[in-house]
Amino acid sequence: MHQETLRIPAFTAYEEKGTLVWYGEIKQTGPLVFALEGKSSDLFIEKVPATGIREVGFEGFTKTVRCFVGGQGTISVTPGYWRFALKAPGKAEALLLSGPASKDAHFNLKERKNAASVHLSYALEKTTRAEWFYNEITVRTTPLYSYYMACGFARGYFGIQVNSPTERRIIFSIWDSGNEGVDRSKVADEDQVKLLAKGEGVVASGFGNEGTGGHSHLVYPWKQDTTYKFLVHAEPVHVGNGQQTIYSGYFWFPEKRTWGLIARFRAPKDGNYLSGLYSFNENFGGDNGQLLRLAEFGPSWIRTSEDKWQELAAASFSCDATGRAKDRLDFAAGVAKSGRWYLSNGGFVKNGIAYKDPLPPRKQHGKPPETLPA
Repeated sequence: MHQETLRIPAFTAYEEKGTLVWYGEIKQTGPLVFALEGKSSDLFIEKVPATGIREVGFEGFTKTVRCFVGGQGTISVTPGYWRFALKAPGKAEALLLSGPASKDAHFNLKERKNAASVHLSYALEKTTRAEWFYNEITVRTTPLYSYYMACGFARGYFGIQVNSPTERRIIFSIWDSGNEGVDRSKVADEDQVKLLAKGEGVVASGFGNEGTGGHSHLVYPWKQDTTYKFLVHAEPVHVGNGQQTIYSGYFWFPEKRTWGLIARFRAPKDGNYLSGLYSFNENFGGDNGQLLRLAEFGPSWIRTSEDKWQELAAASFSCDATGRAKDRLDFAAGVAKSGRWYLSNGGFVKNGIAYKDPLPPRKQHGKPPETLPA
């Protein structure tokens, strides 16, 4: 039976320290025939560790690497993710795979190389009037271009970001009204979010290109494996002839042992409490979408307008279009050893969870905050 050749274009590969690298999932055991389209070069082939890829040039590869001079040959493979590294980037136009083990092999063939964004969607009755949303997050890996978002809701989001090798941020943003996706200058003034207050050192501005709205961030040296606390407050208000909502984002500064305001915005055409609650991992730059992003979330609580705390004890999994279209399948979610829910994306690690699947119950729930901001 003739087996078609799978062509993986060079534009789908990552550049890692002068090396062009393709990653893909092999689903069969047996011989895999490979070749390079274009100028030949040496090809290094190795299996991705089950723990995933946490840094470029992962040294675990050097123990299992096989080098094929001229970039063509046959290798015996087993199911899992594999790495194909070309030592002369830009000289080959594509990686070609055939043979019995190429059957059903999965590679991302799109130019977008970001890991799929992944979310926890918290279950909440539509009639619940959530005035406060409290969540904790512990980040386990910190590659560049990572945004770990603790408190997401229908009108905005609040979390921490890795922006450069030396800069990390706390980010709190609220969307404008209307449907403008790119240019905030096109949004009428009555549809724009208004900044009411911001904390010391906080930078506030508008944003676009992902919808438009009010943005705030604080440069802050948050650390991997340290748990951080986030709190959002919603206050519906009547302004003029319309309903609006004042949204405030607070961060617990562990070194000060106090809540600090990041920013307070007034959102037009609203008048609602918090709804559509969620958390996520996002890889907002595609240069290193092969790296693992892993974070743990919770305990997660709301406090209603009747001053009653309620734990968010159920959640479901979701992902962006890259995951839903099955361009990338390397994502996972579940209960971590800590008893909290975790999300991971990238790194070529997966556990079979699918879009809209419910998460298993958390084993350890914790408590809501003992004090709220004044």
